[in-house]
Amino acid sequence: MLACVVNVSEGRDAGVLAALDAAAGRSFLDRHTDHFHHRSVVTIGGPDVEAAVRAVARVVVARVDLRDHAGAHPRIGALDVVPFVPLADAPMADALAARDDFATWAGRELALPCFLYGPERTLPAVRRGAFTTLAPDAGPAAPHPTAGGCAVGSRPVLVAYNVWLDASPDEARAVATAVRDPQRGVRALGLDVGGRAQVSMNLTDPSRCGPADAYDAVARLATVAGAELVGLVPEAVLRAIPPDRWAELDLAPSRTIEARLREAGLDGGRSH
Repeated sequence: MLACVVNVSEGRDAGVLAALDAAAGRSFLDRHTDHFHHRSVVTIGGPDVEAAVRAVARVVVARVDLRDHAGAHPRIGALDVVPFVPLADAPMADALAARDDFATWAGRELALPCFLYGPERTLPAVRRGAFTTLAPDAGPAAPHPTAGGCAVGSRPVLVAYNVWLDASPDEARAVATAVRDPQRGVRALGLDVGGRAQVSMNLTDPSRCGPADAYDAVARLATVAGAELVGLVPEAVLRAIPPDRWAELDLAPSRTIEARLREAGLDGGRSH
């Protein structure tokens, strides 16, 4: 079984957001939307994930125009990032196959340039090089006129996590630089989000550095004003944190991948 955590450059149009949810159908697990990032993260899972992702992609390319987009988060396209993630005992090979199939399909059916990431290169490498030092792996060589490009990946489960600061955006950027740690799987950006300072992190190895570790690392360097989980968290990561910290860290048992799969009636209770 796979999940896909689709990052869409739309966080303000309620009609488009409702259409994304509907397109995912029974495979819809969660949507996190941020007005200032002008971005939504739609988590899709279960046995029909590939069909659901294609349905969502059609909505995005038809209804999201990157030419009108302004938001705090970096992006290369309307359908910005499409990572396939193995759940339970699924091998990474399944996610790689789904990645490659989707990129081929999107290039052909949607005329969407797709850049692959995973074993070949990282997502940050795609962001740096798309349409300059990197040519698309599928689809046209030039950006789609309204949808730009798409990074299509395969990766293990990660945790997307934001920490808000009582500080300036410049301080947030300095903190992000200090906590960024490739050895522990911490990617971090310091952002100005609607006039508030935010350290936005991807925890790519949450068994080594989870939300509590990331929060504490930031808190050692600046005054924390709050925390925000983006999307869902693996149950094992949640259970590794003392329950008396869950509220402070914006965590809850209902916000695990496993809980949402069970709630949707999908066979995925053993995912991690």
